[in-house]
Amino acid sequence: MKSLEELKVIRDRMQSQIGPRCGVGETAPEHVEGDGPEKFIMVCGGTGCHSGHSQEVMDRFEKLIKVAGKEKEYKVIQTGCQGLCAKGPIVVIHPGAVFYEEVNPDKAEVIFREHVEGGNVASKYLLREENADGTNDEDFKFYNRQTRIALRNCGIIDPENIDEYIGRGGYEALGRSLTQMSPDDVIQVVLDSGLRGRGGAGFPTGKKWKFACGNRGQVQKYVCCNADEGDPGAFMDRSILEGDPHSVLEAMAIAGYAIGADQGYIYVRAEYPIAVDRLRIAIRQAREYGLLGKNLFGTDFNFDIDLRLGAGAFVCGEETALMTSIEGNRGEPHTRPPFPAVKGLFQSPTVLNNVETYANIPEIIVKGVDWFRSMGTEGSTGTKVFALGGKVNNTGLVEVPMGTTLREVIEEIGGGVPKGKKFKAAQTGGPSGGCIPEKYYDIPIDYETLKSIGCMMGSGGMIVMDEDNCMVDIAKFFLEFTVSESCGKCTPCRIGTRRMLEILTRITEGKGEMEDLNKLEELAKYIQANSLCGLGQTAPNPVLSTLRFFRDEYVAHIQDKKCPAGVCKALCTYEIDPEKCKGCTLCARNCPADAITGSVKEPHHIDPEKCIKCGACMDNCRFGAVVFK
Repeated sequence: MKSLEELKVIRDRMQSQIGPRCGVGETAPEHVEGDGPEKFIMVCGGTGCHSGHSQEVMDRFEKLIKVAGKEKEYKVIQTGCQGLCAKGPIVVIHPGAVFYEEVNPDKAEVIFREHVEGGNVASKYLLREENADGTNDEDFKFYNRQTRIALRNCGIIDPENIDEYIGRGGYEALGRSLTQMSPDDVIQVVLDSGLRGRGGAGFPTGKKWKFACGNRGQVQKYVCCNADEGDPGAFMDRSILEGDPHSVLEAMAIAGYAIGADQGYIYVRAEYPIAVDRLRIAIRQAREYGLLGKNLFGTDFNFDIDLRLGAGAFVCGEETALMTSIEGNRGEPHTRPPFPAVKGLFQSPTVLNNVETYANIPEIIVKGVDWFRSMGTEGSTGTKVFALGGKVNNTGLVEVPMGTTLREVIEEIGGGVPKGKKFKAAQTGGPSGGCIPEKYYDIPIDYETLKSIGCMMGSGGMIVMDEDNCMVDIAKFFLEFTVSESCGKCTPCRIGTRRMLEILTRITEGKGEMEDLNKLEELAKYIQANSLCGLGQTAPNPVLSTLRFFRDEYVAHIQDKKCPAGVCKALCTYEIDPEKCKGCTLCARNCPADAITGSVKEPHHIDPEKCIKCGACMDNCRFGAVVFK
C-alpha cells in the first residue's frame, strides 16, 4: 500500500458491505451496490460471548445459510465486543441493526427462520435492557447514551479483515500524517486536542510525545503500547484489541513518525488469547499491505511492530517495569527520573501509551482538534471507556464524554442497581482508585473532579456496590490483591501494605481497636510518599477513601463488633426464624458441622458455638427462615 488513492479504492470497494452496518443510534449511509452479500449476521466474538459459545452460534448460522442457499444474500461475520456483556452472546442483523440477546444455537435457528427466511423480527429474542425496577425496555439507552470513539469499530467490523478497517476510514490518518504533515505538526495536533493518557494518571499525551521527539534520526527510539490490563473488573483494552486491533497499529505508527522511532512493541498479557491472535493477524496483514515495514506510503519512513507477552504480573502495568520485562528481565520498576521519554526501553527514548489512548489518535488526526475538544470538559477532553460491572443491571463496555455524571452512567446506561437495592458506592481505578459514595452520585467523571475527592480515573474499571456490600471488606479485597501483586523491590510497598492488610483483617474478625484507624492512615501516607512506583503509591487509596467516606462502618466493626452489611462472617451469626421455619429438616441434613437441631415439623435451632458460617443452611432453606445477622 503506497498511497492514499489506493486506500480509497479499497474503501470504495468495501462500501457496499460496511455501509449497511451501523450501531444503535447511527444512521446508515446511502446504499451502494456491490458484488458481494449486502445483508449481515454479526455475531459477537469477544471473550465474554466466546465463553458463551458464540462460535457455535456462528457455525449454526453459516450452516443454515448454506442449506437455504442464501450465500449470495447473507454473510456471517464474527465481530469484537458488542458492549452489553450482560446479554451476550449478542447477534446483530444488518441492515436495520436488529439486536438479539443471549443467543444459543437453538435460538439461532428460530431467528434464522423468522427473520432471515420469514422477513419478520424474532421478537421473543430481541435485546431488552434491564431497568432498576426489574422491567425491560427496548429503547437502547445503553447504546444511545454513549459516544463511541475508541470503540467506534467494535461490533461493526470483522477484526480479522484489514479491508473492513480500511472501509471504515482506517489508515487514512497514517497516510495523511506521512504525506501532508510534518512530525511536529502531528505532535501539535495531539497537544491541541488535549488528549490525556487513558491508562490511569491522565498525563497529556502530546507532552509525552514532545519530550521524546528530539534528535529524530540520530538515536534509536521506540514506541510501546501498554496492553497489560491487570485491574480486577477491567476489560476495556482487551475489547479494543479484540474488536479493532488495526486502530492501535495505525496510532503507534503515527507516534513513531512523530518522535522519530522505527520500532514498536505491544506488551499484552498472555491471558488474552483472542486479543493476541487478532493482533498477530492484524500485524501480518498490515505488513502484507505495506502499512508496516519499509517506506510507508512511499516515504522514507520505516516502522514495524512486534508483540511481547506478559505473564500476568500487575506491576508490569507500570511503565518502567513493563519496559524491563520487554527487555527480558524480571518486571520490576526503577526510579524516575530519568523518564522513559529520555531513557526508556533499551536505554533509548521511548513513548508508552495504553490501548485506549492510541485508539483515539487516528480519529483526532482525521476529524480534527475542534471535533475532539467539542466532547468532554476543558481539562478532560474527549470520551472515556469504562468497564461497568458489579451491582448494576447492564454490565459491559460504556464509552461516554468526559464530564458525564456517575448517576447517568449507572442509572441511565447501566440500568441502575438490581432488585430495588440502594446504590452505595462505585469503585473507580481498581486497586489504585477509590470509592465514590452516594453523596457524590451526581459528580462529573473527569480527572480533576475525581482527584478533588481523593479518587482517580484509573484505566476505566467501574465497579458498582449496593447496600449489601461491606466497605471494610471491599478495602481488604483490593489490598489483598495489591499485596499479592507487589514485586517486593521496595520496603514501603512490600512490608507496609502487608501491615495494613493485617490491621484490616483484625478489624473484619472483630479484633480491631480504635487506634488501628490512626495506624492505617499513618501507614497509608508513608507508603504513598515513599514507594518506588505507582503500584505502591496508589495501593492505600481504597483504604483511605473508605475511611474517609465510610468511617462509621469501621467503627461498627471495632466498637459494636458488627458488620452492618452482614458480610464479615466472624462478626455475624446465622439464625432461624421460628415463625418461618416449617421443620422440613433440609438445613439440618445439609449442615456439615451438625450445628442444627430440631424435630420434624418443628422449628429448628442453630448452635452458634458449632456453626462454621458456611451458609449451607441458608442455601437449602426453601422458606426464607434462615437469616444472617
